[in-house]
Amino acid sequence: MVKPTLKIKGFAIYKGFLDRLAQERLVEDIRQVAQAAPFVSPITPSGQKMSVRMTAAGPYGWITDRRGYRYAKHHPNGQAWPDMPPSVIQIWQNISEAARAPECCLINYYSEAARMGLHQDKDEASFDWPVVSVSLGDEALFRMGGETRGDPTQSVWLASGDVVVMGGAARRSFHGVDRIKFGSSALLSKGGRINLTMRIVT
Repeated sequence: MVKPTLKIKGFAIYKGFLDRLAQERLVEDIRQVAQAAPFVSPITPSGQKMSVRMTAAGPYGWITDRRGYRYAKHHPNGQAWPDMPPSVIQIWQNISEAARAPECCLINYYSEAARMGLHQDKDEASFDWPVVSVSLGDEALFRMGGETRGDPTQSVWLASGDVVVMGGAARRSFHGVDRIKFGSSALLSKGGRINLTMRIVT
């Protein structure tokens, strides 16, 4: 098993886990997913439009609207989510140490102005399983805190090909993306960042 480059607040960070060819192949797989399940601009339960655009692959996708945050078996357009690409499952198998396969690959696209406020991933049935996060494209300033929103935080720049595993105590930790270093990567033709997060839902 590959050892993490950094461990911050229980977050295991693997710098450069994916080489350029693997990143390009993964982007092409994501394009195929997005053809079947187009990116949407989600609305929070309070009616606020999120700055990231989202889609998903696997048995479940994560969605949000006026009815709340939740996992669902169908895209907002009513169609079932496409299958998770083998390239995504392979990353999970190589790094997660989990005995179960992921049930959701949430795909977020960050444009130049997009961000993700501090939040916890807590809609899954159990905190026993890790969340595996993959960065593609422009660098992102990733912030990690503790189990309460007011706990001290630390930040690290995530580059294209970096992978973060949130397991153990980190599963309950607040985290977010403060900003994107737009144009820092040539992986995506129009710039921006794609983030994949693989989760076990049930």
